[in-house]
Amino acid sequence: MTDIPTHAMLLAAGLGTRMRPLSNEIPKPMLPLGGRPLVDHAIDRLAEAGVRELVVNTHYRAELLESHLTDRAVPPRIVFSREDALLETGGAVRAALPLLGEAPFFVVNGDAVWLDGPTPTLGRMAHAWGEDIDVLLLLHRSHQIIAETGLGDFALDPWGVPRRPEELEIVPYIYAGVQILRPAFLAGFTPGRFSMNRVWDAALAAGRLRAIVHDGLWFHLSTPADLNEAEFALHAAVVGTTT
Repeated sequence: MTDIPTHAMLLAAGLGTRMRPLSNEIPKPMLPLGGRPLVDHAIDRLAEAGVRELVVNTHYRAELLESHLTDRAVPPRIVFSREDALLETGGAVRAALPLLGEAPFFVVNGDAVWLDGPTPTLGRMAHAWGEDIDVLLLLHRSHQIIAETGLGDFALDPWGVPRRPEELEIVPYIYAGVQILRPAFLAGFTPGRFSMNRVWDAALAAGRLRAIVHDGLWFHLSTPADLNEAEFALHAAVVGTTT
């Protein structure tokens, strides 16, 4: 891909149950990290990459998140896809396809927070995209995360082709909450509630799933303890770059 996608979707409708009690009154993407809501970190990265149009799905405490994002006075332009009933990750993006255009687009988790390595992450992903790809995932090394990551999500061969773990196998990478999707591929799924895992597995079966490994700092944010750990790590990283 010669150009970075200009459209993106940010997934922000979930209940954030593992983040309770912090998420009892506000949606998880509104929780603060480094003095700013989680959602702003991801949107700023998209804006820096040149994304002009952003779809945000909302459900839990939707009015709080929508009010906050409506107050943003800088790009990207944001439109909302409010879900009366949760559609899960795959169903949410499938429902928003009419708002996302016909070109490949980013999908970013509402709690995805990362710092770039030597090259901007979203630019690296765009460079790795190709005509033989329907889904491109950003992965992160599990051993670099101070949090419970289970057995991991994927193994990865030298050509960037991921595979699912075998039963009880520990694999070295977890999904880092950022991907590029080809809309025509997702349009082949029946609308309704379904997980993005179905999309990945279909792309994997078709030989059209690829991945790159993040080369910067990334934060695993599932629980209040994860958020506290990320606060310290982000502060250390910021101080380290300014001293």
